[in-house]
Amino acid sequence: MPKIKTKKTLLKRVKITKGGKMLKKHIKNSHLKVKLGSNSKYRKNRNGIIESTGYRKMFRKLLGKQR
Repeated sequence: MPKIKTKKTLLKRVKITKGGKMLKKHIKNSHLKVKLGSNSKYRKNRNGIIESTGYRKMFRKLLGKQR
């Protein structure tokens, strides 16, 4: 069975904390923010937690030993 290669792009997009939580950046946060309210701009600047257990399980598998 071949070795599973780690997905380097996923390493750049997801951060794993010491406690095992996975953090990700919000989408649509680069430009054209005039139409957004101040509260939504503030929320988008913070990192979001990946709460879905299915996604977390899949991401850990893709990251391999890099987690």
